[in-house]
Amino acid sequence: MRIGKAAAGSKSSTTTKLVFICVALLGGFLLVDLLWASSSSSSSSFNWALPTSNVLVFPNHTLPKVHSHVDIYNFTANSWGGTFDMPKEMAHSHLGMVTDGRYIYVVTGQYGPQCRGPTARNFVLDTETKQWQDLPPLPVPRYAPATQLLRGRLHVMGGSKENRHTPGLEHWSIAVKDGKALETEWRTEIPIPRGGPHRACVVFDDRLYVFGGQEGDFMAKPGSPIFKCSRRNEVVYDDVYMLDDDMKWKVLPPMPKPDSHIEFAWAIVNRSLVIVGGTTEKHPNTKKMTLVGEIFQFQFDTQKWKVIGKLPYRVKTTLVGFWNGWLYFTSGQRDKGPDDPAPRKVIGEMWRTKLKLL
Repeated sequence: MRIGKAAAGSKSSTTTKLVFICVALLGGFLLVDLLWASSSSSSSSFNWALPTSNVLVFPNHTLPKVHSHVDIYNFTANSWGGTFDMPKEMAHSHLGMVTDGRYIYVVTGQYGPQCRGPTARNFVLDTETKQWQDLPPLPVPRYAPATQLLRGRLHVMGGSKENRHTPGLEHWSIAVKDGKALETEWRTEIPIPRGGPHRACVVFDDRLYVFGGQEGDFMAKPGSPIFKCSRRNEVVYDDVYMLDDDMKWKVLPPMPKPDSHIEFAWAIVNRSLVIVGGTTEKHPNTKKMTLVGEIFQFQFDTQKWKVIGKLPYRVKTTLVGFWNGWLYFTSGQRDKGPDDPAPRKVIGEMWRTKLKLL
């Protein structure tokens, strides 16, 4: 069993919950919902603390295993509590996910462990009733596509194609409202300029942004009966794109460094986007994957980047939230140590720090 400490949230009369879908992406949890109100803190220091209010126990996750249930973390009660099943037909990892505050839209992804194939099936979760419903399937399945809600439409773009390695450029959308699709088929939209999985995708001031990502990913080893993962060459990039009012892509200033595996490693704080950790270009000598330990801030108004802090260790595919002046991250895969940025063990710890952005 992996044991970490759950974060302490401030007491409030309003119940605040963080909903996770448990899926095995290198044993991690994928964040699917943030149901809280952001507020500024009185401190700007980055003193990371491993909170001590409750014990958080995770199963031991390995690549040959997947999980098919939802866990809920309650900030107000400072505890994890409650679990319920995912649909049996739903993907287990590399999902596209977004919420409107009540409904969580879950799109495509990998079905099964290791490097198995994707599914085009899509679902929506009502977080109040904990009931799942089907959505129309995508025209073709994808791995880890960028997914967001914009002007009443669910947008899905990029990701990796069916072989898990080839970048996809396709972009589709479908009208949705109150957890239901208003159309029976997905509409083709303008392709994304650069394809690939594991990128952050956000909407701010009625505009859609896509940050970072990569081209290429692990593939199933040819002839392997268990679809064992085999590494292929991947290119991590720092590209940033915005979908403008005319539904055309605009290139924005690049990230401070190439960054991938950040699809749920972000939070919007005031008028900025905060991105935590990720993976960057492979090590020039060892050629191993290199993890990121910085915290990046993108100011939407000025379109400027800066590094605002560092994590207690480098980590990828982590889950980020901002609540009551605290920046949280939990789960993911951390580095081998201060002197080795290569990925090692999957973690179940939850950390937080005070954060104030003007």
